[in-house]
Amino acid sequence: MKYQSQKIALAYFSVAMALFALQVSFGLIMGWIYVDGNFLTDILPFNIVRMLHTNSLIVWLLLGFFGAAYYLVPEEAEREIHSTKLAYLQLAIFVIGALGAVLTYSFNLFEGNFLLGKEGREFLEQPRWVKAGIVVAALIFLYNVSMTVLKGRKTAITNILLLGLWGLSLLFLFAFYNPGNLALDKQYWWYVVHLWVEGTWELVMAAILGYLMLKLTGVDREVVEKWLYVIVAAALFSGILGTGHHYYWIGTPGYWQWIGSVFSSLEVVPFFAMMAFAFVMVWKGRRDHPNKAALLWSLGCATLAFFGAGVWGFLHTLHGVNYYTHGTQITAAHGHLAFFGAYVSLNLAIISYAMPVLKGRDPYNQVLNMASFWLMSSGMVFMTVTLTFAGALQTHLQRVNGEAFMEVQDQLWIFYAMRFGSGVAVVLGAILFIYSVMVPRREVIAAGPVEQARIDAEHIAAE
Repeated sequence: MKYQSQKIALAYFSVAMALFALQVSFGLIMGWIYVDGNFLTDILPFNIVRMLHTNSLIVWLLLGFFGAAYYLVPEEAEREIHSTKLAYLQLAIFVIGALGAVLTYSFNLFEGNFLLGKEGREFLEQPRWVKAGIVVAALIFLYNVSMTVLKGRKTAITNILLLGLWGLSLLFLFAFYNPGNLALDKQYWWYVVHLWVEGTWELVMAAILGYLMLKLTGVDREVVEKWLYVIVAAALFSGILGTGHHYYWIGTPGYWQWIGSVFSSLEVVPFFAMMAFAFVMVWKGRRDHPNKAALLWSLGCATLAFFGAGVWGFLHTLHGVNYYTHGTQITAAHGHLAFFGAYVSLNLAIISYAMPVLKGRDPYNQVLNMASFWLMSSGMVFMTVTLTFAGALQTHLQRVNGEAFMEVQDQLWIFYAMRFGSGVAVVLGAILFIYSVMVPRREVIAAGPVEQARIDAEHIAAE
């Protein structure tokens, strides 16, 4: 580890892993509720479990992004983080906000209260005081990282990372605007949800993936930066107006059907470019980096993001198709593989790379780490295929034949059972991953000062 302030990332990654465990656990509970609709009805109703599942996903991904920034910015800027105290204060605000939201959701506290009660907007259910805390934490983060970069070396990686992080922070302000008109509400709601995951988060993804390729493959920085600029241009060009594919049926003018169809079809391009970028960098790379698990997660991230966000997104993005498929299990299939490929795998890649360095050890438990990759990825791919078949059948029975929603759900039981099985695989893979990065091998624990010096020397040489 070159800079002491990089240790901040360890705290962020540790909290992120705890929330990751909760997120997949809630997901497994939801999967069984689809099979047995009365499961935990009186204790944890489906709507509460779903809020906990989606919100813990968003928070731990954000914490992963922040941790990645605190890890890579010192190396890129060639200086320590501006203020470590502010970084830990930011983390404390996030943890308090997350706990407050969980308690509010679980026990339905302060229902109807403007400031303390939860809101009814999907993904943005957080009470207003939690939203305000998120804004304060984001401002602290942006100030801390921006000051570090402004006083140090500027690179394409830090520029793109800051652009993405500033963008997602500013767009979150739309979460406070909740107009009474439902069409207007949804229009601004998508400014947060879509322009995060198909806009600013893509910039963060490109920056972190570029950093990993730089470290793991040894390709020249100039080559990485040229690829990054192309990817970012494609992401912004397609992603901003691609928001229109959410405007088809919410009461906006009809021209959005054509704008959304054309530009959202182009959203495949940046994800294909990222996949090509990752494999070309490995192909051209001259470095045999010891951390094979981080490289596997990086390549898996680029590949699964292309199929989940790109291919499965394109499957139902044209308005003529979306007229029948929107809101079905096809949407769930796309969402699961897209989030897992693009952002979950990205965070697991940077954590796999950084944790051994942060703890001053060789890349350890790599076999378990790589096993967790194949277990989680296979489970998620199977879940996606299962939900795709369920969605196709649901579309025909419900949207074409006109059968009632609940009658159709009864006929999809077998797909939900298979989806639950794939969820078990994902949870087991998550447990393996957390164990592999948090718990060292016995021989690593027994390493003496001479062995530790060798490990540190190897890390410096690998950089």
